[in-house]
Amino acid sequence: MADGGRKRRVLIVEDEDNIAIALDYLMSREGFEHDRIASGRGALERIRTEQPDLVLLDVMLPEVSGYEICQEVRADRGLADVKILMMTARGSAMERRKGLALGADGFIAKPFELKELRDEVHRLLDAEGA
Repeated sequence: MADGGRKRRVLIVEDEDNIAIALDYLMSREGFEHDRIASGRGALERIRTEQPDLVLLDVMLPEVSGYEICQEVRADRGLADVKILMMTARGSAMERRKGLALGADGFIAKPFELKELRDEVHRLLDAEGA
């Protein structure tokens, strides 16, 4: 989806303001267009409307979980190119397996180092052209 000089688009689905601020900072610094939604409700519609290159998706969200959103995105053929990086404070192996089984492209445990997140974002987005 990297069309010439078009900036990559990232949608942040995160309800915790302090984490969203860090993600906003990183996405700005990396030169990505980005937006945020703070609740699971409405996230799927935003993903369908915006067709982001990447969704940074919190697992534990108000109203609709990140797992449900991930599953719905993967069930929608029109969203096949959207990469999903799930984030959770419960970073157990079982949580990771569940996220990946539902179709997430990556999984990162909170709290995370910004460099770790940056590397994972680039791994997912740079894989698009491969």
